[in-house]
Amino acid sequence: MLTLISAERLKWRRTFIPWLLWIAPLFTLLLCMLLMGGRYFQTGAYNWWYTMLLPGALTLVCSLAMQKDAKMKYRALLALPLRPQALWSAKIASVTGWLLAASLLFFAGISSGGWLFGPGIPLMNSAAGSLLIVITFLWQIPLCLFLAARFGLFGAVLINMALNIAGVVTFDIGGLWDFMPYTITFRLMCPVLHILPNGLPVPEGSPLRSMDTVLRDTLVSLAWFAILVFFTARRFRRQEAE
Repeated sequence: MLTLISAERLKWRRTFIPWLLWIAPLFTLLLCMLLMGGRYFQTGAYNWWYTMLLPGALTLVCSLAMQKDAKMKYRALLALPLRPQALWSAKIASVTGWLLAASLLFFAGISSGGWLFGPGIPLMNSAAGSLLIVITFLWQIPLCLFLAARFGLFGAVLINMALNIAGVVTFDIGGLWDFMPYTITFRLMCPVLHILPNGLPVPEGSPLRSMDTVLRDTLVSLAWFAILVFFTARRFRRQEAE
């Protein structure tokens, strides 16, 4: 598997993916430094990061990761003496590594900004928030890879960003909607970072500050990841017959 992951990462050379690793977190931090600064730097940066810039960058990475193989209609990939599911898993693992690295850069930058401007968010809350963002974004990787393979870069970005925006609007409806993956990250940031998806602080005494559903929502997000890995891998296997 490590060999397959290394092979996938070699395909990223001369693409925009390595640049996005730096541009996505640094642009977020610089934008909020210029627009907000001071005590609102950390809350503003986190809000832009998990609502718009990380979903957009992750969708672009997934689309670009599929682009070279898609141009050849996956013939070179599927001609290898390997199970298609293993190749698909390597793509998911490679993009997961990108997500982890980008999140670490963002966390390092936002922690440094806290020392510079004054901590708006306690360090442990910030670390927990960054970790939860990574975990609750994992399911988007197989989904975005599938969307890119099916609809191309533009279609994948349009669909995923539209659904992320819908998640921002509907995150606190409750009921069965709590199990929709696009709402989970936004809901978890309320008790952990005390930030609403619109960037405002969660009011004191709000039920959204309750930590009771953090474990449940995290497990639901991981379940979505497992489901999407399984079904998208099956769909990729069918490329052999097409």
